[in-house]
Amino acid sequence: MKELLQKYGSAIGFVLRFLIVYTVFTLVYHFYNLQFGNTPNSITTMVTRQSAWLMELFGFTVEMLKDVAEPFYKVILNGKYVARIIEGCNSVSVLMLFVTFIIAFKGKVRHTIVYGLMGVVIIYLVNLLRIAILAIAVYRFPEYTDSLHNLVFPAIIYGTMFILWIIWIRQFASK
Repeated sequence: MKELLQKYGSAIGFVLRFLIVYTVFTLVYHFYNLQFGNTPNSITTMVTRQSAWLMELFGFTVEMLKDVAEPFYKVILNGKYVARIIEGCNSVSVLMLFVTFIIAFKGKVRHTIVYGLMGVVIIYLVNLLRIAILAIAVYRFPEYTDSLHNLVFPAIIYGTMFILWIIWIRQFASK
């Protein structure tokens, strides 16, 4: 047993740190969401407003209508319903995963905090662009809605996170 711990101790430590941090983040976010009941949480509302602002910058007339029965916003571009923004679109789950990974893959505390904050901002901004561009793409090319939503745009957000992880491992993580 001692031999196994010596050989795999750092991997076991990584997995334990990851599980503990991710569980704590998930529980905190779950309890945060409970206070909103059947309406979109404040983070989803903020992401919705900021995405609408971006789409307006691209020259579209945008309406974001809160659904009366479910916790999401309807995205209406130039009078045409193109999408909905649900809690999963706000990028919180991706942000939690990103931060959990860099905490679990230890580095210096200062580097972890600075890189974590910078990564959160980058992922958040990429997500806003992703939502705006997805809505516009669905407006212009509705026949590609499923491919855009299920393949292309998840690849953008997860690809960004993956690249940031690689940079973290190569540049900042403890060896």
